[in-house]
Amino acid sequence: MPEAWAFFSSPKNLNKITPKKMGFKIKYISGGAKVYAGQIICYTLRVPPGIRIQWVTEIKHVKETKYFVDEQRIGPYALWHHQHHFSETESGVEMVDELVYALPFGILGRIAHHLFVEREVHAIFDYRKRVLEELFGTTNVGILKKG
Repeated sequence: MPEAWAFFSSPKNLNKITPKKMGFKIKYISGGAKVYAGQIICYTLRVPPGIRIQWVTEIKHVKETKYFVDEQRIGPYALWHHQHHFSETESGVEMVDELVYALPFGILGRIAHHLFVEREVHAIFDYRKRVLEELFGTTNVGILKKG
C-alpha cells in the first residue's frame, strides 16, 4: 500500500498514466507534490479533434491510503467528479476509479458522448490500466466504474 499510495498521491505521476496522444502537460501544482484537500492542479491537453485546452482540477477530499477525490474547476465537462479508492487484497493493492461526468451543450453533448466521448474516456482508463500493470505487475488497478 505505501508504494501504491506514494505513486497515486503525487500529481506529477499523471504524466505517466495519461496517453501520450493527449499531449498532457502540467502547468501548476499548488502546495507541493503530494495530494491534499484544496490542492489545485492546472494542466493542458489535447481533446478530439486535436484542440489544446486548459483543465483545472481541485483535490476535494483525501483520506491517506484509502481514497482521494478530484473535481474539474475549468475544462471541457459540465461535471467531472473522479474518486480513487484503494484497498489491500491478497495479491496486492486494488485501485478503483469511480467517475461521474456530464458534457455541456444539452442534446449536442449527449450526441457527442454517444459518438466519441464515452469511447475516449474508456480508452484513457484502459491505457491507464495497462501502464499500471506494467509498473506494478498486477491487474488489480485502474478499474473504471462510470456513473
